[in-house]
Amino acid sequence: MRILASLAIFAALSAAQTKVTSVEGITEYRLDNGLQVLLFPDNSKPTVTVNMTFLVGSRHEGYGETGMAHLLEHMLFKGTIRHPDVKADLVSHGGNFNGSTSQDRTNYYETVSATDENLKWALDLEADRMVNSRVSRQDLDSEMTVVRSEFEIGENSPGRILEERVMSTAFLWHGYGRSPIGSRSDIEHVPIEKLQAFYHNYYQPDNAVLVVAGKFDPAKTLGWINETLGKIPRPTRKLSSTYTEEPTQDGERQVVLRRTGDNQIVIAAYHIPAVSHPDSAALEVLTDMLTAPPSGRLYKALVESKKATSAGGDEQQLHDPSVVLFQAVMRKDQSFDDAEKTMLGVVEGLAKEPPSKEEVDRARTRLLKNIDLAMNNSSSIGLVLSETASAGDWRLWFLDRDRIEKVTPEDITRVAKQYLKPDNRTIGRFQPVDAPDRAEIPAGPDLTAALKDYKGKASVEEGEVFDPSPANIEARVIRTTLPNGLKLVMLPKKSRGGTVTATLETHFGDEKSLIGKSTAAGLAGAMLMRGTTKHTRQQLTDELDKLKARVNVGGSAEGANASVSALRDTFTAALRLAAEVLKEPSFPETEFEQIRQSNLARVEAGRSDPQRIVSEQASRHMAPYPVGDPRHVNTIDETIEGLKKVTLDEAKKFYHDFYGASNAEMAVVGDFDPAEVKKLAGELFDGWKSPGPYTRISRTWQKLEAVNQTTETPDKANAILYAATTLAMDQNDPDFLALTLADQMLGGDPSSRLWARIREKEGLSYQVQSSFSAGLPDKFGRFLALAVCNPAKIVELEKALKEELTKAVREGFTEQEVEAAKKTLLDEQLQARSQDGGLAGSLATQARWGYTMARTEAREKQVASLTAAQVNAVAKKWIDPASFSIFKAGDFKKAGVTP
Repeated sequence: MRILASLAIFAALSAAQTKVTSVEGITEYRLDNGLQVLLFPDNSKPTVTVNMTFLVGSRHEGYGETGMAHLLEHMLFKGTIRHPDVKADLVSHGGNFNGSTSQDRTNYYETVSATDENLKWALDLEADRMVNSRVSRQDLDSEMTVVRSEFEIGENSPGRILEERVMSTAFLWHGYGRSPIGSRSDIEHVPIEKLQAFYHNYYQPDNAVLVVAGKFDPAKTLGWINETLGKIPRPTRKLSSTYTEEPTQDGERQVVLRRTGDNQIVIAAYHIPAVSHPDSAALEVLTDMLTAPPSGRLYKALVESKKATSAGGDEQQLHDPSVVLFQAVMRKDQSFDDAEKTMLGVVEGLAKEPPSKEEVDRARTRLLKNIDLAMNNSSSIGLVLSETASAGDWRLWFLDRDRIEKVTPEDITRVAKQYLKPDNRTIGRFQPVDAPDRAEIPAGPDLTAALKDYKGKASVEEGEVFDPSPANIEARVIRTTLPNGLKLVMLPKKSRGGTVTATLETHFGDEKSLIGKSTAAGLAGAMLMRGTTKHTRQQLTDELDKLKARVNVGGSAEGANASVSALRDTFTAALRLAAEVLKEPSFPETEFEQIRQSNLARVEAGRSDPQRIVSEQASRHMAPYPVGDPRHVNTIDETIEGLKKVTLDEAKKFYHDFYGASNAEMAVVGDFDPAEVKKLAGELFDGWKSPGPYTRISRTWQKLEAVNQTTETPDKANAILYAATTLAMDQNDPDFLALTLADQMLGGDPSSRLWARIREKEGLSYQVQSSFSAGLPDKFGRFLALAVCNPAKIVELEKALKEELTKAVREGFTEQEVEAAKKTLLDEQLQARSQDGGLAGSLATQARWGYTMARTEAREKQVASLTAAQVNAVAKKWIDPASFSIFKAGDFKKAGVTP
């Protein structure tokens, strides 16, 4: 009977869609109404991602329409007749969701727990908002100011604005010269009828790609897709393709940006073909070869030589011919001209100094590693397909990989000669020439011919169907303690691609022994990945690329940490490398100076940044510890002074005086043999003992006087406000979970009170949220609310925030709000446990404090049983609006307001 039923389903569906092709586990269908459907089943995780991509972005906008696609990205979260509050619906289903806009596309996605109900709901939502979104004048009035706030955030970043200026100069006519966020005037003045016309024209099934990735039944899902999205009629209008072609650049162009800032930046852009062109793969390898530290030519010429604090590059992989960008960042006391000359010499000198086989192999291996690892995460691949689909065909993801595998040094030299030339660049200076040397950009190839009969490679190994409930995890966890005290937690399970994830946390020192050592400790931790007694930094990078593994090791004043992600067959070698990095660092002097200079540049850049300023002020207010105390929060000047004074010998001494694994936890999750891992952990860490005693440094609560502090930050288009207070509470307090729910409802998600009032209703801010945390086991809690706004709106923002705090305490939350918040919180925790990295971190933390998943299960039951009366009583007991200190920073003088 089941077989007959399945055959009946497929027979019923056959008239509604056509199977197009299947590549490496991803199958493409085309519905009768034109909708393209990609199904990527992956039963190894208990979630499913629904990603709807519309093939419209800033490339499709005309003059006066800039930012329209991005504005609609926001508007489609405002609601429809059947879903009047889309964000609240998304939150109530526990979804991790968002939307984004680029030059070629706009996408919306939600990742939810993998149930039939959730998947059918998500498909129905996407069908409804595809053609039934309100896009009303009232919604536009409130959302326009939110988008303007987002625009102003970008205006605070000189680097981002410089890139926009370079792009607008490099492209005289093509839409790629316009930023997807649009111009301020277009955002503020767009007519609602033009926005509605844009929506009705482009948001249609024949201009969309639906991706469903994760745990689902393909046959049933196709049926639900036809029942929802398949019922939308194919539009009668015919879409016009964009036809503007950027003419061949006929000489160097230049642009200069003058704004307040603390670093110097130089960017060079060169026109290149579309990502579909075969040359794109060689340019991708070229860019990585030039920029990836520590072997990249630009990195060596600029950062190692101390001519710049950082250097990088980005090949923009788009539907039409675009650009590859290279940039360098310098401190004020470094020579701008020298850095620019060096950067151009390296980039354009590549045509005369061909790469070695080793350089190309290294870059190619690194790129292919990242592609292979990405295939192990179906939800991320579901989003990646947005990019390749909008670039011409979703299979370009695989075709590009295949082309990268074949890139040779000769290919690099050829494309360098073709595209990296003076007459094809846009930079910050002018250089006349007698005989222009122009670069002709070839047209995109015939993708139908290039992809005919393309099959791809074998699909990635699937994992088991894993239940991330606390009870199931606890039943499978293996715990042991090594003779030196290291606590080992193991959770073996079959994972997609045979991946293994490990987390190691070590703790050392005490309040007295760590006085005055924070800077040396930070640099000692930063030096760990810069080389060992057996491997240079480059050799470490090469080994990890060959192993297809990721290893990150770092440290601070109170401990060190390591994370390892590798395949089943390479995990042992990757963990050995991580142990080597922890136990045998070489502390090369050249690397020490690079870290120092990079940190100085980063800290100095914060002098005029409103968010950095108020964050520091709030943190110092809540933790008033003396200078030198490991809990002290440094000012920018204190941080700079410490970085300038600290020596390599001090960093080495800190490492030798404190590092060891006598007080440590390690958690391993994934496809491994527990006996082998236990033996390996003992071999690697059992003899590595901490040189000195360890006593955890406690944080104590102090009653603080509320302050209201304002800082002027000239020439910054966006202001920021922090409201902060402290509480004498730890995570074991009977009121902790109820107060966590109160925070969720106040400002924890897009259905919260602060979001609804400040962003949705009044349109004052793009970003508004609250956060609550408490110590474990210290009775030291923090409650924080923050929002950004136009400086002229700071008074209204502060008033609204205080009113919502007071209202929450005085009137409380409704039963409906509490029930929705409980579901959201529990769904978020379930999804967090479905990610191996997060689960490993949780198991390590539990091991430190002697907890098991039984505690997690009990606390989730406690959350589920909370009532509105209980939550309101706790909120009234602990939240005192008068105790909040307010910190504000922005260009208020220019705005003509007095906060």
